[in-house]
Amino acid sequence: MSKKIFSGVQPTGNLHLGNYLGAIKNFVELQNEKENKCIFCVVDLHAITVKQEPKELKKNIRETAATFIACGIDPAQSIIFNQSMVSAHSEAAWILSCVSKIGWLNRMTQFKEKAGKDKEKASIGLYSYPVLMAADILLYDATHVPVGDDQKQHLELCRDIAQKFNNDFNAPDFLKVPEPLIQKQFSRIMSLKDGIKKMSKSDPSDLSRVNLTDDKDEILNKIKKAKTDPLPLPEEAKELAKRPEAENLLGIYSSLKNQNLEISVSEFSGKNFSEFKEKLSETLIEKIEPISKEIKRLLNDEKYLDTILLEGFHEADKMASKKIKEIKELVGF
Repeated sequence: MSKKIFSGVQPTGNLHLGNYLGAIKNFVELQNEKENKCIFCVVDLHAITVKQEPKELKKNIRETAATFIACGIDPAQSIIFNQSMVSAHSEAAWILSCVSKIGWLNRMTQFKEKAGKDKEKASIGLYSYPVLMAADILLYDATHVPVGDDQKQHLELCRDIAQKFNNDFNAPDFLKVPEPLIQKQFSRIMSLKDGIKKMSKSDPSDLSRVNLTDDKDEILNKIKKAKTDPLPLPEEAKELAKRPEAENLLGIYSSLKNQNLEISVSEFSGKNFSEFKEKLSETLIEKIEPISKEIKRLLNDEKYLDTILLEGFHEADKMASKKIKEIKELVGF
């Protein structure tokens, strides 16, 4: 059965191994299933929910597009575009915010985490971010959305908004209610310095992550310095429950090798970390170094990247403009 897949990545710069293994690698696999139609969006409207330096944002939009392509997303097969170029996203977000309930948004845990203790100082955009995310998805009649743990709640909200809009305007099945595509393994890659913290670009230590632009020497250094524990590698996967760093590094290796964690555990059972790190570095370099080189090459060709985003905009805008016109008619505009 064919699927229409929508997903977006924020152009915050410095995409890393967690972004690749937790999302982009999966995007490429979904694209390569012939019957799927994939739409991948650089969600720059979402990025400005926190303050951005304009020149940096423009650079990061191109870098995200370059990363998509370098990782294997093919502009000839999938649509790649940046969200702010398609005005229907902002229009649909406003209309859908008028059918969304404050109680629904108040339950969003990600807002509470990002806003921190002083919620009064957070922007309205950060608060209503999930409604814009719903608009992104619903404009394209997406049937499936790849989501990680941190976005599952937002997709549930998207489904609620679609159902409420359809009921409010007596339009059964008008807004398609999307299904989640949940990556069961390795969807959450942790910091190289702390196995209980998610890998993040906001971590002040660059040693906490492998950036997709890192070269061979940087990867070797980061894996060499990655936190471990004093024990040899376990004989069974269940022993990893109390060993977060070992679990994370074995998870990274397993995902890169496209194999179950159990297979990796048996491969390195009883061995010391230095031997395992050597193999992990080798595997990472083999996968990440070509991506890094290609990102850098593409970033030197801004004209090409702008052309890809422009072509993607024309395709996305065709679909989104048709849908927003129908939404407006239903609303009475």
